[in-house]
This record gives sequence, C-alpha cells and structure tokens, in this order.
Amino acid sequence: MITKGDGMGGARRHGGRPDLVRARVQQGMSQESAAQALGVTPTTWARWERGEQGVRASYRPRMAALFGVSAVEVERWIEGWSHGETSSWPTTDLGDSSPAATVKSAALLWRLEMDPSRRHLLASLPFVPSALGEWLVSWNYGTPAASAARRGAGRVVGLADVARINEARKAFGQMDQRFGAGLVRPVVVEYLNGTVAPLLRGHYDDRVGSELMTAAAGMTWMAGWTAFDLNRHGQAQQHFGQALRLAKTGDDPLTGVWALAALTRQAIHLEQGTWAVWLARAAADTARRAEAPPRVMSLILVKEAWATALQVKSAEIRDGRRAKQVERLLTEAERAYAKGTTDRDPEWTSRFEAAELNAEVGVCWRLLGEHRRAADCAEAAVTEFSERLPRSVQFNQVHAAEAYLGMGELEQALGTARAAIPVTKALTSARSVDLLQRFSGQLEPYGDTVAVREFRDHLNSELIA
Repeated sequence: MITKGDGMGGARRHGGRPDLVRARVQQGMSQESAAQALGVTPTTWARWERGEQGVRASYRPRMAALFGVSAVEVERWIEGWSHGETSSWPTTDLGDSSPAATVKSAALLWRLEMDPSRRHLLASLPFVPSALGEWLVSWNYGTPAASAARRGAGRVVGLADVARINEARKAFGQMDQRFGAGLVRPVVVEYLNGTVAPLLRGHYDDRVGSELMTAAAGMTWMAGWTAFDLNRHGQAQQHFGQALRLAKTGDDPLTGVWALAALTRQAIHLEQGTWAVWLARAAADTARRAEAPPRVMSLILVKEAWATALQVKSAEIRDGRRAKQVERLLTEAERAYAKGTTDRDPEWTSRFEAAELNAEVGVCWRLLGEHRRAADCAEAAVTEFSERLPRSVQFNQVHAAEAYLGMGELEQALGTARAAIPVTKALTSARSVDLLQRFSGQLEPYGDTVAVREFRDHLNSELIA
C-alpha cells in the first residue's frame, strides 16, 4: 500500500522496501555502514527500509552510486513500482488519442518536470529504442480522436490563447539557438506546467482544440529539443513522444512529421542507425500522405539521407547501394527545397533555412568519405550563419575540422576546431562540448605530435575555466 508522501521525498510504504534491504545485504553491509556511507543516521536508514520515512531526492543518486545501479532502479526500490505501472514513470502511450487521455498524459509529464523529487529521475532516463516501435505503430495505424473538443473544468480557451503559446515557443526557440538549451529549458518546462497544462484542462470546441493540441505539441517539442541539447536523452524522448501524441489528438500530420524528424535526429546522434532510418521513413510517408509542402519534404529527405549515410559509415563493408541511395535522397531534398515556400508551410520550417540544409548535406558527405565536399558545405554554412546562430556556427566549424582531418590536413583541422572553442564556452549546450571532445578523440592517430598535445591542453583548460 502506498500513501501520500510525507514531505521528506517519496511516499511512505507500509509494506516496507524489501528491494532496498536486499541490495544492502547483497553488498554485505549493515544498516549502520550503509547509513554512514550516505551520511544519515542508522535510525533514518532503518526507517527507510521499513517504509516509515520517505527518501529525499538528494540521497537517491548517492544510493545509486553506493550500490552500483541506475537511478531508475533506486526509484523502483523506494517507490515500489515497475516501469509503466505508476504515474511516477511518465510513459507515452499513443494508443488512446482522446483529448482527456492526452491531456492527462501531457500534464503528468510537465508536472513531474517541476517536482524536485522526480526531476532528477527524468533527467537520468535512458533513451529506449523499443518504445519507438509502439509509437510508430500507433502513429501510423491508430485512429485520431473524433473531436479535439473538451468540456473541462478550466476556463474557456480561445484562439488568442493558442497564438500566445505559439509566440512564446518562437521566442524560446530564438533563445535556444543563440544561447543553448541550458538557459532556456527551465523557462520552457515552467511555461508548460503553469500555462499550457491549465489551458488543456479548459473548455474548448473542436477547432480551438485542434489548434491547442498543435501548439502544446510545439511547446513540448521545445522541451524535448532542449533536453536533447543537454544530453538528457530519455527525457527528450519522452517529450518528443508526447508531441507526437498531441499531434495525433489534434489530427495534425505535419506536426507529427516535426516530432518524428526530431526523434530521427536524436537516433542519429545516438548512432541508432536502423531506428533513425525507420523514423525518417515514417515521417516521409506521413508527409506524402498529407501532401506536405516542399520545404517539409526537403527537411525529411535530408534526415533520411543522414540516417542512411550513418548506416554506410557503420557497416564493416562499404555498401555501394546505400551510398547511391544517400546521393539520391540528397538530390531530392535539394530539389524540393529549390521549389520555394508556400502558404501551407508550418511555422517551424522557418528554422530550416538554406544554410541548415547545406550543413546537413555536408555531414552526409563526410559520412560517405567525401571530405572535400563536406568541408565546403560546412564552411559555407559557417559563413551564412555568421553571428546570427552561434551554436550552428560552432557545429559547422567542428564538422569542417572533422572533414579536414579526414583529408589529412591536420594543421587546418586544428585551426578550424580551435576557432570553435570560444563559442562553445559561451553556449549552455552539452552537445557543443561533446562535439569538440569527439573531435579531440579523433586526433588519436596524431596524439604524439606537439600540435595535437597543445590543442588538447588548450581545449581542456578552456572547457574547465
């Protein structure tokens, strides 16, 4: 039996916490030694095991380190739940697309983001590829809700409320692009919980409901994207999945494409090549069924090319057929982009400018071993982004450095990467740091040279400062 929390972090469990006891015993520890290791009294530890006292959030990571398990496993010991069996675990089930179920699921996720005793769990969630299969089946074959209308207990919601959500997301997006996710993410999740969730629980007709679901999907997409930029991949996946569910409830296939594109990008980053290809193809199929405008098709086609190029790079034997497929997809993406804009373009396609397409094309060429073409694309993107989008500049500086390294031009590679260090320091983006560190790792064949040692020393000192 679980009762309401006691204010000390977690609920009282009247059946005790046998898994916590078992973990301690397996380590050959007494209650006194376990308590000493965590910096609490033996009385407190004994109460934890008996389920008489909650465990503060600050002690849970220490407990995970003490027993050598994941944070999720510690949560299971403390709260007594299994994945998917409790509201403490914010799974995203796309099966029920009714407004009531979707609103409940979204509000739970956003509320947990604001809960100090749960926030650390969300941040430590792993990326779960197996969940993607269920999401794709539900997205492709599930039936949208008959109506997005809702007669909730909250106030009447109108299109002006929806417009304010969209304007807020655009503002947050501009901040994210300029400064990185660390600065903007806390504001995004607070806005979701404090502003968007109450609106979703309100009273609205079908037209407003559809627009509201789309706007909420866009804002939770932003929460996912900023988590992704901070390397919180399970957390990001939860929000991207929630965006997909909101898009399904609002019967908005193009917003669903946007969510699937983000999941594709995340799978590429995590080198989940097969899932990245499947996600990109699902997005492309959705876009074609919706007769998506050319800019949407271009965005998806270049993502599919990128995912396929990753498979080529990862294969033990070069797959010429797949390499040709990448080239075909890139040609199709460029042709679609050249068709220009239409009055049906979603607002989010404005982020996908020509320089971004060129940058992603360059990454594909690098994965195929076409380093000169990759360097040219990256350098052109750096020039185009200039001072407008510092994070995009940094990414492409490092991509250019990787391409130069692939050509054996070590001096040029080091000089280009060195230019990216000041921007990296100014951003609050874990991805930017990881990208530079990955490049540093690629220098290993030249690790004994003076130039590489100096670069690595400079990089480490700057990132620590």
